Amino acid sequence: MKETGFSPADILLPNEEIDMERWAVVACDQYTSQREYWEEADRIVGDAPSTLRLILPECYLEEKNKEERIKAIDETMARYLDEGVFRTFSDSYVLVKRDTESGTRYGLVGKLDLEEYDYSPSSVSPIRATEGTILSRIPPRKEIRKNALLELPHIMVLISDSKKSVIEPLAAKRDTLKVLYSSQLMLNGGHVTGYLVDSKEDKEAISKALLKIKDSLDRENPLLFAMGDGNHSLASAKSSWEDIKAKLPEEERKTHPARYALVEIENIYDPGLEFEPIHRAFFSLKRSDFDEILSHHAMRIEKEKLTSTAEAVKLLRRRKRSFAMLSDGEVILYTLDGTEKGLPAWTIQSVIDEMLHSGKGSVDYIHGIETVEELAKKGAIGIILPDISKDSFFSSILNDRAFPRKTFSIGHANEKRYYIEARKIR
Repeated sequence: MKETGFSPADILLPNEEIDMERWAVVACDQYTSQREYWEEADRIVGDAPSTLRLILPECYLEEKNKEERIKAIDETMARYLDEGVFRTFSDSYVLVKRDTESGTRYGLVGKLDLEEYDYSPSSVSPIRATEGTILSRIPPRKEIRKNALLELPHIMVLISDSKKSVIEPLAAKRDTLKVLYSSQLMLNGGHVTGYLVDSKEDKEAISKALLKIKDSLDRENPLLFAMGDGNHSLASAKSSWEDIKAKLPEEERKTHPARYALVEIENIYDPGLEFEPIHRAFFSLKRSDFDEILSHHAMRIEKEKLTSTAEAVKLLRRRKRSFAMLSDGEVILYTLDGTEKGLPAWTIQSVIDEMLHSGKGSVDYIHGIETVEELAKKGAIGIILPDISKDSFFSSILNDRAFPRKTFSIGHANEKRYYIEARKIR
């Protein structure tokens, strides 16, 4: 297990009296432009024990009372531990079965060794980022982790297991495993079931299967784990560990809990794993200014007015050098030529960088075309990007390094990982 960087953990779960539907909430980096989602989640949770009280939704990250929110999180963690909200499953994995609109998918919760992770653009580490890491996003997330007693993962990490040797054998025998939880998820999140994986036989089988995959990789560029979701959360955990490690004797570094991060690994070949492009919405920006900035990053730009968003999505499946704009009630297909890189997300990122440098507007990263349409109706410029292929995902990372930040997402916003498991980090 040490050789692969993924191992069992001492996993905390809410006790059997806790209402799981109110306990589990979606990843904090979802619905950042839709505060009403988080207000509704707060109404549903009420005074019940919930992971909503243990995380900071990112729509509140820039608020003036952020420090008070973080202090309340730390205090709630301590209170939940003192009041016996949690039960502990030592040296275990959790097999997760998630039923969503896109289908059923499986994952395995365990801990990753942060010593095996490098989020730099030139990384050739076994665990690495798949999208550009924005260093300025790390400090505020480190603040949340700084005094926290617990970590709760929304991190999803991908493995390329075409033989389906790691997770699928556990899924096939799930009826023989102990059910830890089974619940509907709030606000159309689907259904989730967790199974205990703690036998020596199963743990050894996981380790051997991962090691076999690792042994098949290029020793100079051994990409075993590729970030799916939560890259900045894992990068913050890594940065926090580097701070802690610097103050520890060598022997303590080997076993300190902050050296690890709790994650869910998923097989990219799971048929229930749906890749979705993450779209963009520009605010306080004129279309003429967008076009002017775009012209700085493409030698040729063709525009085609379309009748609907559905038509745009259909065309984007065939035209990988294109994106669609929703603005002023119009749908326009942009096709680019003479760009620095072929992926439209790279060109849009160049537009974003120049726009932010000039102070002409702001941007948000949007999960779901319907949300882009809603924001466009309110005056934003909506940008719809084409899909990313699962088949070429790992090879793209090996050949071209990371994608631009927030290029893809695993499923729709309501299909992201919900917080359920926790782990002590101090």
